[in-house]
Amino acid sequence: MMATSFPALLQRFFTDRLLQQRQASPHTIAGYRDTFRLLLRFTTKRVGRAPSALTVEDFTPILISEFLDHLERVRGNGNRTRNARLAAIHAFAHYVALNEPAHALLCQRLLAIPSRRFERKVVQFLSADEMNALLTIPDPTPRRLPNGTARVGVDRSEA
Repeated sequence: MMATSFPALLQRFFTDRLLQQRQASPHTIAGYRDTFRLLLRFTTKRVGRAPSALTVEDFTPILISEFLDHLERVRGNGNRTRNARLAAIHAFAHYVALNEPAHALLCQRLLAIPSRRFERKVVQFLSADEMNALLTIPDPTPRRLPNGTARVGVDRSEA
């Protein structure tokens, strides 16, 4: 029995797994598509073969780590973008492990590549003065009076 080719696996990952089974959002699919466009360009330069000639075995943990480093150094991506790209690669590795058990060990090694930690920005709240300034701005929403006429720019104290 011959293993499924990498291009066929990648196509089935997008059509069967993401679209039909997972019903992923268009944003998720676009993000995954962009990840694999970048990864294929990077890999073809490193391996020296056309994307259609690549195999699953070409995508070693070392190559993936080099790709993630490339994203940071050359493209200037931060840890969040790097982690999003890695999540797409992890999702594909899960799919391959389930559909091509012969590649389970390689997929296990790919899934072991950790995400990078990043600092979460502290949510800034309004000060009391800033909140009062917002509350004193007149509301531009039309207000209906009992006789049916509308008043625009009515201050809350007048309503």
